[in-house]
Amino acid sequence: MTRKKKIYKKKGKIIKDLTRNIFKILNEDSNKYYNYKQIAGKMGISDTDGKTQILKKLTELTATKKIKEIDRGKFQINEDRKYHIGTLDLTSNGNGYFMSDDFEKDIFIPSINLGKGLHQDTVKAYVYKKRRSNKFEAEVVDVIERKKTEFVGVLQMNKNFGFVIPDSNKMYADLFVAQNKINGAEDGDKVVVEMTDWPENSKNPFGKITQVLGKPGDHDTEIHSILLEYGLPFEFPKEVEEDAEKLSLEITKEEIAKRRDMRSDLTFTIDPKDAKDFDDALSFTKLENGNYEIGIHIADVSHYVQPKTILDDEAYDRATSVYLVDRVVPMLPEMLSNGACSLRPHEEKLTFSAVFEMNEKAQIVNQWFGRTVTYSDQRFAYEEAQSIIENCKISEDIQSYTMPLETSIIDKQYEVSPEIVEATLKLDELAKKMRKKRMKSGAISFDRVEVKFNLDEDANPIGVFFKEAKDANKLIEEFMLLANKKVAEFIGLEKGKPSKNTFVYRVHDEPDVEKLASLQNIIGKFGYKINTETKEKTSQSLNKLLADVHGKGEANMVETLAIRSMSKAAYTTQNVGHYGLAFDYYSHFTSPIRRYPDVMTHRLLQHYLDGGKSLNAEIYEERCKHTSKMEELASKAERDSIKYMQVKYMQDHQDEEFEGVISGVTEWGIYVEIKSNKCEGMVRIRDIKDDYYIFDEKQYAIVGQSTKNVIQLGDEVVVKVKKTDLERKHLDFNLISH
Repeated sequence: MTRKKKIYKKKGKIIKDLTRNIFKILNEDSNKYYNYKQIAGKMGISDTDGKTQILKKLTELTATKKIKEIDRGKFQINEDRKYHIGTLDLTSNGNGYFMSDDFEKDIFIPSINLGKGLHQDTVKAYVYKKRRSNKFEAEVVDVIERKKTEFVGVLQMNKNFGFVIPDSNKMYADLFVAQNKINGAEDGDKVVVEMTDWPENSKNPFGKITQVLGKPGDHDTEIHSILLEYGLPFEFPKEVEEDAEKLSLEITKEEIAKRRDMRSDLTFTIDPKDAKDFDDALSFTKLENGNYEIGIHIADVSHYVQPKTILDDEAYDRATSVYLVDRVVPMLPEMLSNGACSLRPHEEKLTFSAVFEMNEKAQIVNQWFGRTVTYSDQRFAYEEAQSIIENCKISEDIQSYTMPLETSIIDKQYEVSPEIVEATLKLDELAKKMRKKRMKSGAISFDRVEVKFNLDEDANPIGVFFKEAKDANKLIEEFMLLANKKVAEFIGLEKGKPSKNTFVYRVHDEPDVEKLASLQNIIGKFGYKINTETKEKTSQSLNKLLADVHGKGEANMVETLAIRSMSKAAYTTQNVGHYGLAFDYYSHFTSPIRRYPDVMTHRLLQHYLDGGKSLNAEIYEERCKHTSKMEELASKAERDSIKYMQVKYMQDHQDEEFEGVISGVTEWGIYVEIKSNKCEGMVRIRDIKDDYYIFDEKQYAIVGQSTKNVIQLGDEVVVKVKKTDLERKHLDFNLISH
């Protein structure tokens, strides 16, 4: 007997997937009917607030005829309703899935039933049961709204017309372009094409070329293609740059008078050595009572970027900076992101701060939030701060520290003052205490190794290295988490109870039970186990799993699978807490140079500090949805740029053999991740010559029909590059030994 999924646990929490779970219950037997109390009982919900949510949702579903009320307060599935609205999710093999709140699971759509629907389109679909089967299938009958109409691809010219072959493997149709819509593009060019029409009797959509990007394989062409594939810009419109140039950057006496002056407090930044925008700084003051005053100072972007301006509209549209392998595509123009707002050393800056008085146990005694003016005394790279942490100790007589040449970002030895050495060591000590407390509360530690590339002057990858978070990284992380958490609590709580003030939260819901079960199936093959009996045991066992696999061949694969079992973090006005961090209240306050939600957080915080009343939640919820969506697109572009650079790197290593780990198994081949550089490629089943292999889904393996040889997930193998495809960002391997 399977354990019931716990959907709802505490008062005031929004019930996750409520519509789907109601349909799940009503679909168990379409002849039965239930009242809201019976549905609540089946969902394990007993409190009034939860039951009210269910009753409200049942009324909504009845009004839209998705369910029917057959008697007063008794509800049943509406079997007459065969047409449903939802989203189309296409796979790379040409089939798709129909996703709708009307169904517990996504419905399979064979390629012949796509009806001109494209990936992520909103569509109307007819859902039916297959003959001689209990399984549902769907057919797209109408496209309600296109998700996108612009595509990146390569132009192939015929005599009087051309076709654009899309880069995306989820765009199954080439676009026909008439001669007068070519717009100066030449055969073989990589272009942006806008879909203008899809005639009823045509196999292909019609389009016009709006932009010529260059020749395939050219570095800038491919990077710009990645950005445009996700609708991300790579340059600022002229009017936005001009608007930024008009800003007054002078810090006046009148402005300073409105703020808390913290210019005399010892203040410094710790960032990556190649960083150009410094949006956070720490200040440290030892108090007479033995406690410490620690300021987390954030660039006051909202002072410069005012609502209803061209600059603000552009920042909102972008919503985030995009961090590609060879460049940053900023949210704000450079004169703001790297200039006025950047907390550069030896410059006065306008900041928004969270200031805490802490004792030796890292407990907060007092807190203050507000606008400040600060002065950064020192800029450190993580490597420099780490050098202090590793080589200095707290004592009564702390000496200055000579920064070694090999660590220094200014390419020479230099003296670090005793005051900054003491501050760095004490902040590290307090951060470790905060982290220990957080992990004990159930936070999950995803300390993943990051793949980085050494690039030459032409942005060609000449080496791969791995970046791992050390104490200096974790020091900054803990104080940023503290500021984000305390700002969220300050607005979200009123006398210990949830307030009604609209605010922007960063939420992360509890993991899906089915995904955790799937994770257990896979990691069980390596001898690992997770315990999902309670929320606390789940997080404890996930942390143990991540610690156990660290440094092993299967580490990256297991860590990736564990992350996929988690819910996605998102921005919303409806707080459900942050499971991964074990915080009941959490927001994003610390990076307004590169994240628009932080700009919203600053504005809302100041509004409430000024005594303002709660603002329209619907407006902010819409903004949260947009910024969450843009964050996801930016993340995909960042992953694609890494894949592109990995393929480019492997082009120069085609004669070498590499040890790897099988990171995925499908019916058409096995994916192999190379241990030394984390590059992933595919060995196609048809290319394995020592036997005829069949995919075994249950074993996550392929099995030789003659030899019964099993090649499965996690096996160590040796591979050699067979083919590199820069445009598709794909690697093919030959299997040398297994």
